[in-house]
Amino acid sequence: MPPDTASAPAPDAARLGDTYSPLRDLVTQSLRQAIVRGRYRPGERLIEERIAAELGVSRNPVREAIRALASEGFIEVTPRRSAVVASLSNADAWEMVEVRANLEGLNARLAARRHQPGVIDRIKSVLSEGRAKAATGTPEEFVEFNNRFHDLLAEAGNNRVLGDIMRTLRERTAHLFAPRSLKQAVTNWEEHADILEAIVAGDEEMAALLASRHVLHAGRTFLAEREPAPEQASAALSAVKASS
Repeated sequence: MPPDTASAPAPDAARLGDTYSPLRDLVTQSLRQAIVRGRYRPGERLIEERIAAELGVSRNPVREAIRALASEGFIEVTPRRSAVVASLSNADAWEMVEVRANLEGLNARLAARRHQPGVIDRIKSVLSEGRAKAATGTPEEFVEFNNRFHDLLAEAGNNRVLGDIMRTLRERTAHLFAPRSLKQAVTNWEEHADILEAIVAGDEEMAALLASRHVLHAGRTFLAEREPAPEQASAALSAVKASS
């Protein structure tokens, strides 16, 4: 049976009153971040009363947030009206990997073409911090810095439509691509460094190839930890390697 939610406060709980956005939006954002950062795990039951107490709000905005996140695919509501964090099947996960690999490749190509020095400097800074966290950080910090790196890459691509699509997909797949060990974290940031090097060099083809390969590698690792990687995952990764 999936565990109940932990008693620790969700991220940003203390800041819910510090902005003028509608309360339901703030609760939705806080709960979404908690799911994306792994505070609530796939299959975990979400208890309205407990979340409301942690965030210092009534149950109504929590109920509305759960509805909103269910429509986004983050939460599943069972026939008995219990809300749990959504779990992805291997097939669903791999379909997301395929889409994200292509989008990240296109974005890296655009980033290499447009070469925005200011954004690149910020990416370099996050790269340096991320590498440091890879040696000493926590899983939550791995997720945070991984997301920051990819957010900045999207900014470097400078395509609003592509950025909006990628942002939604990144939120849905953040737990797939977050490193789960120090060894994975080190490898993750080595791959990030290679992508950035190609972007700085203006090598569109190499940037696209490395970005796509990075996503496929992360997706394959995630699936391999669940059970033997599906045939299509191994085949796709082999195809990318063969084209390098």
